Amino acid sequence: MSGLPAINLNNYKPLREVVFDVLRSSIASGALPPGERLMENQLAEQLRVSRTPVREAIRKLEQEGFVVMVPRRGTYVADISIRDISEVFEIRTALEVLAAGLAAERMTDNDLEKLERLLVEIGQLIDRGDTAKLVEADCRFHDILYSATHNKTLANIINNLREKFTPFRTISYAYPGRAKPSLEEHRRLVEALAQRNSLLAQQLARKHMEKAEQTLLQHISERHLGKSQD
Repeated sequence: MSGLPAINLNNYKPLREVVFDVLRSSIASGALPPGERLMENQLAEQLRVSRTPVREAIRKLEQEGFVVMVPRRGTYVADISIRDISEVFEIRTALEVLAAGLAAERMTDNDLEKLERLLVEIGQLIDRGDTAKLVEADCRFHDILYSATHNKTLANIINNLREKFTPFRTISYAYPGRAKPSLEEHRRLVEALAQRNSLLAQQLARKHMEKAEQTLLQHISERHLGKSQD
């Protein structure tokens, strides 16, 4: 099991909530990848807490779909089916297209400057091969884009969907040959936003989501093929 961040004992939240936040963040970052078995005693030892808050945190993670409990086998970080991916991407693509169109019409010059700076940062992270920080930078890029729509309801809906897919964003960026094309897709999108070209921004956002879905499906296909050959 990968190393987990330290528990902040000064946090005002109940310990079960602090443990939940740590585990959810570790799942989102890919430190606890899909299919990883979660064992209460090991997690409690790593986090230096009793098993009770770990057990309570795992129950909440199951309720929110981050983990699955398999009878007589244990608890695992939730994997995702091809059907799940297709259904969520249908919704996310529609929302991302809407967000890109609205952002092109409403974003400020300051928003654009932030996006341009992030493009530089993302390029540097790709060169360093720092996937974890690359995922964080990508999230910040999209947060700026969503904020620029000035539609909080839209931003909240997208973020709720995005959170469940964050572990798979790590897979996408780590997939051989995907990171640089993704950066170029982001760069073209920023150019369209700078031109206030709403239609082009929507088209580019749709293409970006299609590429992301194709990469994830390819990874799952290869992983299943690898398992069948074991």
